[in-house]
Amino acid sequence: MSGYAVAVVGRDRPGIAAALARALFGADANIEDSRMTILGGQFAVMMLVTLPEDADVDALRAALDRVREELGLESATLRSIDDSGADARPAPTHVLTVYGADHPGIVAAVCDALAAREVNIDDLATRVVGSEDAPVYTLICELTLPGSLEPSALAADLDGVALSQGVEVSLRELDQDIL
Repeated sequence: MSGYAVAVVGRDRPGIAAALARALFGADANIEDSRMTILGGQFAVMMLVTLPEDADVDALRAALDRVREELGLESATLRSIDDSGADARPAPTHVLTVYGADHPGIVAAVCDALAAREVNIDDLATRVVGSEDAPVYTLICELTLPGSLEPSALAADLDGVALSQGVEVSLRELDQDIL
């Protein structure tokens, strides 16, 4: 089996996931991991799929291109990936939540603090909630801390981010049973 990444972006409408799944099924592809979401009216998809060694990759690319054209999507790409060692990654260990008044720079400050400590971001989601008069920015992410990093040291760094950005930050251990 060969691994591939499928990425699709376009204005949201009913039937996108079905059309993609049909095209992949027609090529005997197995969808092993995926994320599909709507962001500001745009449907965004990232999938990791496997194909049999004898699969016609060009035919699958053509099928994905037909889906893109028929549904008026911006892009639909298929690329080969090296998935060796994909299962060797450690599971996320912590959850970080950030809340505060919406303004530019929150994600950059949080990500810089995490990168400085070599923390891997496994999943990150943001959203503006609240009212138009009082928008609240929310950021939630799953993290994998390196074995040598004490969570308290990272928490201290994140307290600095909270102070500089005017947000509330919470770092807690991830309950593996929830995943």
